[in-house]
Amino acid sequence: MKLKDYMMGLGTGIAIGIIASQAANKMNNRSAELVLKDIKTAFKEEGPIDGSWILMNPEPFKKEAIQTNVYKGGISRMRDGELEQFEFAADAKTGTVVELVKM
Repeated sequence: MKLKDYMMGLGTGIAIGIIASQAANKMNNRSAELVLKDIKTAFKEEGPIDGSWILMNPEPFKKEAIQTNVYKGGISRMRDGELEQFEFAADAKTGTVVELVKM
């Protein structure tokens, strides 16, 4: 076997390993779109919302002894003629809101 063939095989194996690892990590997390949809549904029970956003990549989050990866996002709505804005952090694996702050 030539060195060139060996190196090509090794490079391909490493690339496939990296891609598979990233795919496995993403499969463990709920999609950001589904998390946002669930949060919007909860807010819509109290009335219409005007806007929403979510970061698509999870970020590390630590509060007291709890460490997890979260999606960060926000919701805005009009209530009694006043604009209300909220920012949230939702667990990337379960979609559970772990922090909600009114701005």
